[in-house]
Amino acid sequence: MVDIPMRSSGAIDKQSVLSLNRIKVQGAKDRQSIQDINKNSYQEGVQNQQSAASRGMGAQPASVSSPAPVQAAPAIRQMTVPQLNNIVRKGQKVPLENTGKLSRINACLGWNIKNPACDVDVSAFLLSANKVISDDWFVFYGHPNSPDSSTAISSDNGTDRQIVSIDFTKLDERVEKIVFVLTINEALEKRLNFSMIQDAYVRILDADTRSELVSFMMDEYYDNVTSMMIGEVYKYNGAWKFNAIGNGVARDLAGLCELYGVQVD
Repeated sequence: MVDIPMRSSGAIDKQSVLSLNRIKVQGAKDRQSIQDINKNSYQEGVQNQQSAASRGMGAQPASVSSPAPVQAAPAIRQMTVPQLNNIVRKGQKVPLENTGKLSRINACLGWNIKNPACDVDVSAFLLSANKVISDDWFVFYGHPNSPDSSTAISSDNGTDRQIVSIDFTKLDERVEKIVFVLTINEALEKRLNFSMIQDAYVRILDADTRSELVSFMMDEYYDNVTSMMIGEVYKYNGAWKFNAIGNGVARDLAGLCELYGVQVD
């Protein structure tokens, strides 16, 4: 059973596995709005003095509250989609090993958002017969490495947003398929969906030469989808191939874990 750590406190269950609390802030205050706040606070204090005096309680010093500092909302970095050289269509399957055996690949993923509430993460499920070997064979932000050290997930502040690195020389021979998934944090709770996402892509690079082997860019974004299986690499007759999936489901990360056989605490 895998324990999915949250960026917030509270119990974790299948319904809230991706509930990453956000700090809700007011909009920025300008000089006039701050003056209005101070003016209202001062007038309220004067009224309290007059009321107290009329009751024979004596004047009390007016207390003027300063407005609490307002936090600025975090900037949303819009990315430029890199040049995709070997684009395939949804549902297309292509070999990765045309000129010999691959040692390592990088699955590089990126996207842009239309709604700033959307916080997207990448996960990878390492499968045998379409199920994880055990709960540890699920790689995500809280468990960034597979048990055999073959697969790791990391953020990229350069060309892409997140990268799944795979070393085939270390990969457990039982693994037949690795699925790359995009999920929106708190999608069910906040009513977020993939119609609020754009420019989602995955490109598979030879990690040794940095050359692109294949790439896929989504062109279908539905408002009833909260998690997207964007693509997968799989073994066929001993050789690795790529499948451009581009299919989504109305499940959160916990729901996908259930789909692929991961038990979530």
